[in-house]
Amino acid sequence: MSDKMKNLVVRTLSGVVLLGVVLAAAFLGKYAYGALLLFILCAGLAEFYKLASAAGTEPQRDMGMITGFLPFCISFHIFEQLYEGYLVDDVLYALFAPSVILFVSLIFVVEVFRAKEHPLRNIAATLMGVIYIALPMSLMLFIPLMLGGGEWHPEAFLFYLFIVWGNDVFAYLVGVSIGRHRMCERISPKKSWEGFVGGIVGAMAMGALGNVVVGGGYVLWLGLAAIVAIGSVLGDLVESMFKREAGVKDSGNIIPGHGGILDRFDALLLSAPFAFVYLAILHACELI
Repeated sequence: MSDKMKNLVVRTLSGVVLLGVVLAAAFLGKYAYGALLLFILCAGLAEFYKLASAAGTEPQRDMGMITGFLPFCISFHIFEQLYEGYLVDDVLYALFAPSVILFVSLIFVVEVFRAKEHPLRNIAATLMGVIYIALPMSLMLFIPLMLGGGEWHPEAFLFYLFIVWGNDVFAYLVGVSIGRHRMCERISPKKSWEGFVGGIVGAMAMGALGNVVVGGGYVLWLGLAAIVAIGSVLGDLVESMFKREAGVKDSGNIIPGHGGILDRFDALLLSAPFAFVYLAILHACELI
């Protein structure tokens, strides 16, 4: 068997396993879903800090992990109560902001005693990991509930991912077929504006299907699809930018044939905050 064929087999098998993990996270309930996001958070932060180190900085790995982990735990507890249909204890909301502020402040203090070169860059890289990875994963806890009108629907989470995958597939097919105008050649030479438009069309097709399966209205799902598609492309470009500076092809090798966690889930990292704000606005306006 040729190396190319072996790589295809490995990539296919790991893709099947990854799909099984995602399905389990959706249908086994709140703890499985939370565990998946927490794994993405921890593994993603580890990969990000490795990229930052390769780019010449010395981030505070442990403090970054703790600073990202604590708000996620509080967010999960809030998510758990919403999942069960309970009113959320105000104390949980009161704990969220102080815990983040405390550990962000401690990052500055710790850097004083590390006596490392380039403290500004070290602190910035540490905080960037929390903002870039931990914050989106904390917000991602609530998006399926918001799509389901306050109730947990496994299909809501799956169709969020299907929108991301639909964008990727259609962007690739259109880009390969008729892509002529490069989108950001300095960072990603193969991306084209034609593929970008094709990806949005594919994402909106999946969004329309999501409305049929989950419900909520075409305005909700088509708007979400457009936002997620744009956020996914930007997320891919941002991760490519980081990898280019670090001088690596993949962010890691945890998923055989696919690279690292950031390589597979970079689309969630930038799309989740935009999607959360979009859904929050619709809820505030009582449109969903």
